[in-house]
Amino acid sequence: MGREIWKVPPEAEGLRADAFLRLMLPDLPESVLRKVFAAKDVRMDGRRVGRQETVSAGSEVSAFLPGASAAESLTVVYEDEDVLLVSKRAGLCVEADGSGVSLTSLCRQHTGAAENDPFPAPCHRLDNQTGGLCLFAKNERALNVLLEVFRNRTLEKCYICLVRGIPKPPSAVCKAWLIKDARQGKVRITDHPESGARPVITGYETLEAGPVSRLSVDLITGRTHQIRAHLASLGHPILGDDLYGDRHFNHEQKVRSLRLYAVSLRLDTGGRLPALDGRLFSVDPPF
Repeated sequence: MGREIWKVPPEAEGLRADAFLRLMLPDLPESVLRKVFAAKDVRMDGRRVGRQETVSAGSEVSAFLPGASAAESLTVVYEDEDVLLVSKRAGLCVEADGSGVSLTSLCRQHTGAAENDPFPAPCHRLDNQTGGLCLFAKNERALNVLLEVFRNRTLEKCYICLVRGIPKPPSAVCKAWLIKDARQGKVRITDHPESGARPVITGYETLEAGPVSRLSVDLITGRTHQIRAHLASLGHPILGDDLYGDRHFNHEQKVRSLRLYAVSLRLDTGGRLPALDGRLFSVDPPF
């Protein structure tokens, strides 16, 4: 058993409490969700809330979940003395936003790190709603090497996603500019440079075409919400994305969680971490 805690992001403003928990815990059975609310085990800013109450951006929502402990959420893909590669479940933050369970805390629990030990430390980030491969360094030397790898993009990082409609052409490398809007907690895509804009490059290939298409996405640059915002700007928002996507279409498809997963990673550390160089790590998406 365990209590999980989340800070409500701007895009979840106004959601019912039960819809917010489904967003954070997409794999949680409906029967368990009912029991959690029936037991009055959901709180917002310390106050008990029912499933029909709405949540507010910036508030802290917590829920006491029966059954498996949060530690069982950690799926280890690869581990050696320098790194820990795990597959993050959707709805889990990479780093704690306030208090509560995070992927980082689970990794430190897994390695038996002391309370004040800064390792394992994440080398990159995934959105809360995005699942898949996330790499952690277990010491300072490995962290410095891997931060340089991600900064210089000497890696290949691939995602699988489901999107609305059929992209044309079926494969492309798309360039644009991305601007952060910190107040709204989101980004926007433009086809021309503006003040504060950063260039983004996203490659995609259509694997299955239809009303809902399956894409393989190559993240060539790595910006905040890049894949979600870029694909939406091309007219093909990711299924389950209510922030950048089509809420009505998501509702029609009965999809409540983001269909985006980091499925493969290949690194080139220039021989500094030879166990990783050229090796392809991969996982299957749950959709």
